[in-house]
Amino acid sequence: MAHDTVAHHAADPPALQPPRRGLRARAQAALHSQPLLGPLIVLVLASTLFTLWVGPRFSDPLNLSLILQQVQIIGMVGIAQTLIVLTAGIDLSVGAITVLASVVMGKLAVDHGMPVLLALLLGVVIGAACGGVNGLLVTRLRIPPFIATLGTLSVFSALTLAYSRSETISAQDVPTLLSWPGHSVRILGTEVTYSSLLMIGCFAVVAYVLRCTAWGAHLHAVGDSPEGARLSGIRTGRVLLSVYVAAGTICGVAAWFLIGRIGSVSPQAGENLNLSSITAVVIGGTSLFGGRGHVLGTLLGSLIVGVFSSGLALAGVNDLWQVFTIGVLVIAAVAADQWIRKVAS
Repeated sequence: MAHDTVAHHAADPPALQPPRRGLRARAQAALHSQPLLGPLIVLVLASTLFTLWVGPRFSDPLNLSLILQQVQIIGMVGIAQTLIVLTAGIDLSVGAITVLASVVMGKLAVDHGMPVLLALLLGVVIGAACGGVNGLLVTRLRIPPFIATLGTLSVFSALTLAYSRSETISAQDVPTLLSWPGHSVRILGTEVTYSSLLMIGCFAVVAYVLRCTAWGAHLHAVGDSPEGARLSGIRTGRVLLSVYVAAGTICGVAAWFLIGRIGSVSPQAGENLNLSSITAVVIGGTSLFGGRGHVLGTLLGSLIVGVFSSGLALAGVNDLWQVFTIGVLVIAAVAADQWIRKVAS
């Protein structure tokens, strides 16, 4: 009997050991599980590179404050764009919504004598309404987000020009409340604008909502698999509509920051916000295919754009090559996303 037992065990196949993953596979898995890791590494490396290249001018607190001011509008609009991209959509009208809301705020307060606080709130409401229009086009008429927002981009831009009559409200006519976000407070020996601080606060709030609420979970589920979300009982149409309304509302708040940033109300302001917001989202590691990413990655993506723009400018690099570098970063970020997605597949 003992002999049979020994023979039986000898015949058993050896236990299968899981294959050891190489460094590349482990890096791929780490970047997939930690979406913030990639943009954080790029930001640290870029900051270190420009500090060594340009010298103390780059790391000076005043320059760092200027970088934060330069990216505050892109960051705010980027929050709105992140919400849309997480649902596997894209919004080409976020910049137009922001400018329209800013013009409404300025015109109501300056030309129509409306109380400034009420004009500010109505501007934010206009932003939410524009987002609602986008949401209805996507959820009710089933128009692809790219096409729907491409159309509303033209509509909102035309409404802005018609309502403003292509006129700019000068800085001296802008009420104090509307220009307040551009005012500064001294922190750690340097001037920081209130809008920069509020932008960081908005990122923190949205990050909490996406991570710790049922709405955030449903948003990610819709982006990852709309059919799976529907089968699990999530009302996908309602979630998508709420996402577009939320994005429009955030653009309305960004409109207030825009007035504070430029000090006036102009229908020509923010012409590049649409592409800039997409750039920040993509470089920040949010997947264009939806479901994967982190809103704080958009903050890092905005800062990466700001660091490269400031560092190259201080180094005396031509503006043409600054634009070229940002384009390369976008292509590299999308290529990295494709590579990271192989883990999931």
